[in-house]
Amino acid sequence: MPTTSTPTGSGQDELVFLDELPRQPPAAPRDAWRVMIVDDDADVHSTTTFALGNLDMGGRTLEFVHAYSAAQARELLARERDIAVILLDVVMEQEHAGLHLVRHIRETLKLADVRIILRTGQPGYAPEIDAIRDFDINDYKTKSELTRIKLYTTVTAAIRSYEQIRRLDDSRRGLNRIVEAGTALMALQGVRDFAAGALVQAAALIGQPASGLLCVRGEAGTAQVVAACGAWQACAGRVLGPDTDPPLPAALAQALTAHCNVYDADAVALHLAGKTKRTFAALLDVRQAPAELERKLLDVFAANVAVGLDNVELMSHLHDAAFYDTLSKLPNRTRLIEILDATLAGPGRGDATLCLVDLDHFAETNDALGHAFGDGLLAAVAARLRDSLAGHLTVARIGGDIFCVLGPADHVHPAAILALFQQPFEIEGQTVQVTATLGLVRLAEHDGSGTDALKDADIALKRAKSQQRAGHFYFTRNMGVEIRERVRMMHALRTAFSKHELFLAYQPQMDLATRKPVGAEALLRWRAADGRFVPPDRFIPIAEYSGLIIDIGEWVLRTACAELVRLRAAGHQDFTMSINVSQVQFRHPQFLQVLRGALADTGAPPRYVELEITESMAMEEPETFIEMLAQVKETGVHIAIDDFGTGFSSLSHLQRLRLDRLKIDRAFVTEISGASRGSSIAEMVIQLGRNLGLSVVAEGVEDELQARVLQQLGCPLAQGFLFARPMGAGELSDWLEDQARLRA
Repeated sequence: MPTTSTPTGSGQDELVFLDELPRQPPAAPRDAWRVMIVDDDADVHSTTTFALGNLDMGGRTLEFVHAYSAAQARELLARERDIAVILLDVVMEQEHAGLHLVRHIRETLKLADVRIILRTGQPGYAPEIDAIRDFDINDYKTKSELTRIKLYTTVTAAIRSYEQIRRLDDSRRGLNRIVEAGTALMALQGVRDFAAGALVQAAALIGQPASGLLCVRGEAGTAQVVAACGAWQACAGRVLGPDTDPPLPAALAQALTAHCNVYDADAVALHLAGKTKRTFAALLDVRQAPAELERKLLDVFAANVAVGLDNVELMSHLHDAAFYDTLSKLPNRTRLIEILDATLAGPGRGDATLCLVDLDHFAETNDALGHAFGDGLLAAVAARLRDSLAGHLTVARIGGDIFCVLGPADHVHPAAILALFQQPFEIEGQTVQVTATLGLVRLAEHDGSGTDALKDADIALKRAKSQQRAGHFYFTRNMGVEIRERVRMMHALRTAFSKHELFLAYQPQMDLATRKPVGAEALLRWRAADGRFVPPDRFIPIAEYSGLIIDIGEWVLRTACAELVRLRAAGHQDFTMSINVSQVQFRHPQFLQVLRGALADTGAPPRYVELEITESMAMEEPETFIEMLAQVKETGVHIAIDDFGTGFSSLSHLQRLRLDRLKIDRAFVTEISGASRGSSIAEMVIQLGRNLGLSVVAEGVEDELQARVLQQLGCPLAQGFLFARPMGAGELSDWLEDQARLRA
């Protein structure tokens, strides 16, 4: 694979700099600036070469050196010389291959003059802030934003920077001073500290006392002082203009408006031409006008400081984006975890409490009034929490409508936090009343990391929301065990379903008068790989919680319908198949389509298919349920209310439901004994069914006394161990044949 390409043009220009200083022996002149492209995508090499093909710098064209991996780049750089610019892909063989190569270039090869431009094809990726600062990276761009003009501009700027540095190399004294100054500046954090350091370093560069100021251009001929020292110290933070006292110095005003460096007998003004939207300039008091050498040093220094300001502002922006929420300006999840980790490792851990604050029904507000209104509400909540609590506590927004409060337990008090929501919020001229639910963790009782503490608080929050909105709940270790067991069970159930460990058992339903089988209830069972059975009351709630019940429910429906068709083909024509349907399944938007598909694909007659729903399902959002039930009934299937009597059904509501059958819960059947009052509830359900014109089935019949009493009370149908236990499909067929022979 070729590593170099022919120069794109011809021309020659000898490097000349500062005749006043001794020069190194001149290197052999080259015809082109050498640009290395390091990228594992061959198309990037070809498009970059094409885009830069006409670039001409001072009569010198470009020669390209190609490396298709970080390893190949290391080999080439070990022997290639005079590389001016490296266009480097950040992510190649490994995620950080590009940054490791930068470290190798700067620290191992000691190549301080080559200019490095980072590129990435991953818009969400950004190098570490420390890498931008410590390894003298000229620029960082996503490949999608590097249009030909921007690429041309970026490379031109890098070559100019390289050319200046190489010229400075001919003057070791100036170069060493600038490098030392740049190193010192890059160690500073924040624009203000960097600006103050730049004033000190610029003065030292020309051997003058540090007295001056660094400004950013404002409006109407004004400038905001970012940093000041010496005679100008009192101006720090002020806005200077033509009419202020003191006024904006003339040399500084000229540098800001003319975009140039100004050298006077008593002042030097440096225009710091960065790539940000803000324009900076620095003023230095001098005892005498700088000499030619000093001017050139200051020119280069100003260019480096401008790049440094860009980088510092970029780092500040990246820091804010990484650690602070854009909307609320509060610490975000990442920053909160840092604070949590520090708290857990520090002496304040024993008295600290973490509290998640979740706005109730925020999604509905957002949908009804619009996202702009929702953003305004979130900002208002953030402001109230910050203004009321931030003096003692850390307030953060960790995502969506969830905020966080962290601090001493006596300040993180649920009642005090919830009280902040008693007053309504004024948003866009509207008054909005908002409540919140809290989940809390006492860090003294927590053993893990900050991330783990957030997870525990979220568990407590979910428990609080499930029990009482606008309330609170503290995390306990038992809750952690429960949630881990739920997650384990969820993964095990998903695996079991895919490996066909789930199956259907069928319990016959009998006519109490004739003792003839009239149907069966399909019951879902799980036999684990080790042969043990997992109780349905353990895994069905997990299936509903995880949403897996949708796929499992469809499989149950199709399997039971297919078994009904096989039984009918075997001669059991008047046989009904009862199939349980969960609330999650019944309310799923695709349930009707799934039901129709199962009936059509299996050929099961709808009038012999009965769907069992629970009493609680019928009572939740009754109007929606009635509408959905009517559509289900249009398919021709029958509907039974399972476990009737365990809920709180309204009789008037029951009359509006198009039901076919009530099932007496086994708890009421068990109460039937010789006592006179033992059958009272069962008798009420039977009478209710008769009055509403509904059939009745009793569940859990285990002895003849229960069967006889139920029959005397007028219950027509029953199921239970007295007649048959749940059995597999093959066993059911054999059992039905045996029953037919016994009656023959």
